[in-house]
Amino acid sequence: MEESTIVTEEVPDESTAKAPSPRGRVVAVANQKGGVGKTTTTINLAASLALAGQEILIIDTDPQGNSTSGLGIERQGGLYDVYSGICSLEDAVIPTEVEHLSIVPSSVDLLAVEVELVDRTGREKLLNEQIESMRGKYRYIFIDCPPSLGLLTLNAMVAAESVIVPMQCEYYALEGLSSLTRTLNLVRSAFNPDLEIEGILLTMYDARNTLSRQVAEELKSHFGDKVYDTIIPRNVTLAEAPSHGRPALLYDARSKGAQSYLSLAKEMLNEIGLG
Repeated sequence: MEESTIVTEEVPDESTAKAPSPRGRVVAVANQKGGVGKTTTTINLAASLALAGQEILIIDTDPQGNSTSGLGIERQGGLYDVYSGICSLEDAVIPTEVEHLSIVPSSVDLLAVEVELVDRTGREKLLNEQIESMRGKYRYIFIDCPPSLGLLTLNAMVAAESVIVPMQCEYYALEGLSSLTRTLNLVRSAFNPDLEIEGILLTMYDARNTLSRQVAEELKSHFGDKVYDTIIPRNVTLAEAPSHGRPALLYDARSKGAQSYLSLAKEMLNEIGLG
């Protein structure tokens, strides 16, 4: 597929945006069920917000490193070096091809973190301590979490103010949401009482599929305005773009997938008065 010119008509005008707040918002992107569009959401939402002129940081805390490779960054060092004390989080930040978007990359070495830190006091707060000094530099800091509840995910949820939950429109996704809700309650009770759901995002939606519509209706009935109005469709561009190391907006900006994440970015900025 040929690369296309970036379409930005639906992105809020940078010239009308307010100055960044003194304290940026830290948002974990999490779901304990894999294959729901978690990394796709992290990359494409972050890129859409960055193209709107917002300073955005991704922290890839998944050892698979899909956010890292999906932005064309080599999987090495990065967050593992932060947990190991080799460098600070700020020193691990790498700029991406997208202006205003940076990333702290992941590598397979992160698999060793849970073993290496098992006896360390305050091990669940290490990422939060590193993020604290960086909040003023970014409008949003997105943490792409692994699809499991371990020390990496726990650190993300202790550091975050809220969680975006991507959900594929299928029956088993509802079970995954129940599991995640229990996890959030555990984190609130033990470490981070202010943690909340930022929003539930319906992904891989097929309007022709009756089950997709039923799942969407059930979620909206139960969670109300916590479910984003924007729905992410099944789209080949979203599946192809990561293999080229680019967000969908730089791969095929006119695709339905790219445009849906622009709409999500606009919806989020509207909620904080920047739309």
